[in-house]
This record gives sequence, structure tokens and C-alpha cells, in this order.
Amino acid sequence: MVASPDQEHPKKAIGWAARDTSGVLSPFNFSRRETGEKDVAFKVLYCGICHSDLHMVKNEWGSSTYPLVPGHEIVGVVTEFGSKVQNVKVGDRVGVGCMVGSCRSCDSCADHLENYCPKMILTYGSINFDGTMMYGGYSDIMVADEHFIVRIPENLPLDGAAPLLCAGITTYSPLRHFGLDKPGMHVGVVGLGGLGHMAVKFAKALGVKVTVISTSPKKKAEALERLHADSFLVSTDANEMQAAMGTMDGIIDTVSALHPLPPLIGLLKAHGKLVLVGAPEKPLELPAFSLIMGRKIVAGSVIGGMKETQEMIDFAAKHNITADIEVIPIDYLNTAMERLLKADVRYRFVIDIGNTLKASF
Repeated sequence: MVASPDQEHPKKAIGWAARDTSGVLSPFNFSRRETGEKDVAFKVLYCGICHSDLHMVKNEWGSSTYPLVPGHEIVGVVTEFGSKVQNVKVGDRVGVGCMVGSCRSCDSCADHLENYCPKMILTYGSINFDGTMMYGGYSDIMVADEHFIVRIPENLPLDGAAPLLCAGITTYSPLRHFGLDKPGMHVGVVGLGGLGHMAVKFAKALGVKVTVISTSPKKKAEALERLHADSFLVSTDANEMQAAMGTMDGIIDTVSALHPLPPLIGLLKAHGKLVLVGAPEKPLELPAFSLIMGRKIVAGSVIGGMKETQEMIDFAAKHNITADIEVIPIDYLNTAMERLLKADVRYRFVIDIGNTLKASF
């Protein structure tokens, strides 16, 4: 007989879970594994709400298994560690991002790119090596292998640092990998949401000229004055787009809704790169001619390996980069999801797990 979620493992845990495609979340009792010799256990204090959480609770990508406890922007304080853990001690500030396991033996793992391992284990909604379901950070405790633990520097506030573990690394990694990190380069950022505002912050810290590209003229002041972007383009303004044709070395496209790619490709210089980090539900059209003329590239990128994720967090600490957040209590969760669907947040909801989770029961 299959054990119930609260009986699978020795450590009792509480969280909030979606039970079906309605996506409505409510209190949920489950369990975590015992802290193994290479494991780190920590008390969860904050967890960011990623746009992918919204897709997952509603099974919009067709891969969700219920009950589902979302959350992969998880930060807290170490409470216990195994006998073979080397770099973490009780009381340390740590986090877990989008993955908690990989095969550790394939070419990707050998290259510190566990995020591209074919056997990568996602932080929630996937099956662990022991056959049990993974539950995410909308919960009171977390247990993970030390290899997938990120150390959070003391000068970063935990609430503002939580979204760096997904939104941060998702935008930092392509800037680095595709060489869009050289001072004086011109990089466009499409969309000014949870991912987009992080792309702007990292690109500016790297010394890059940044242009925000948005369908909403209302975001111009925010982009230029608050986030210090160098310029702003309204993507629906044909004159503005025409004037900027062929001026950008690269573009980070963070938009998760269906949108046309050819106008963005037109903004690229010859040999320019358009990197997709948003995940629209339906396929995007990609006319070959727009790539051929100029030897341009359309690429994708997803999070980063553990070595690069730690590098990103340390870079953020050095440059005082955090996400712009709205901290919420756990019982506001369903309202927050409704607001996220309408893009009514600037720019990331973060759940105050430490102070509000148990009070909700």
C-alpha cells in the first residue's frame, strides 16, 4: 500500500498545496526525509512565488501531479546537517532554487551544468530517486543534498534574495553564457516583470547599456527612473522600433505570453542573439529569413548550474542586488496568485513563511 504524504518520511512538515487544476491552495500535512549524511535541513523563512508556480498549480504545462506544493525560491536557516556535509553549519543562511538533484555523472553535470542533466530532479512536482514525490518551499522545512544548497551572504536580506534563486539565475546565466556581459554592449530586455527587472539589474551591474522593451508605455518611468535602464521602447510603436533596428548586441526575452519574434530579431545587430527565458504555452513563429540575413541566433536558457548559481548570489551581494518584492502572509496566497495572473505585482511576491505559516493552521 502506498504511504500517505504525511507518512512517507520521518520528518513532519506543513505547507500549502494545490489539489486539482483549479489551482486553489490550502493547508497540507506531509513529510520530509530524515537528514542524510550529505543532506542539509533548514527552517524555511521565505519563499518567492514564481510565474511557473502559477502554471504548475493549474497543470497548464501538462506535467503536474497532485497534491502539489509549489515553491523553488526558498531561503532559510540551517537547523541540521549530515556527517559528510562540508561547507554548511547550523545557523547558516541558505537557499534552494529550482533543482535538488541530478545524476552527477553525465557531461552536463561534469561541466557544472546540472540544470541540463537529463535526470535533473526539480524541487517540486518531480519524483525523487527514492520514488517519492518532491514538495516545494511553500512549507516550513526543507531537506536537500548539500550540492544543491546555495549559501546566502550576510549582507543580502533573505526576503529580497529568495527570488534570485530562480528569477536571478534565469537572467544572469544567459547574460554570462552568451557573452552579453561586456561593458559598452547594448542589451535589450523584453518584459518588465519578475524576470525582466532582474535582467535589467544584472545587466546594469555588468556595465551593459540596457533598453527595456515593453508593450506598456506606463512602464517607461519605472524602467528609467527606478531601475535605471538607459532607454525604453514601446514594442507596439512602429516608429520607435524602426528607429532602433540593428542596434542591439543581444536581447533577453522574459515574456511568457504569445508574442511576435521578428520585430525583436530586427532590433539585433548582425550576429546578435535573442535569448528566450520565458515559456509561452503555445509555439512561437520563427521566420528563417530574419535569422539568415545577419547570421542571427535565437536561443533558450533555463536557470543555471550550482556553481554559477552561487557565483550569481555572490555577485548580487557584491553589487547589492535584490529583487523588488511584496512580502505576503501565507493566507494571502490564493489572492496573490490571482494578482500574479493579472501581472499585478512589482515585481515578485515573497511569502513570509517563518512568521505566518503555522498561524494559518
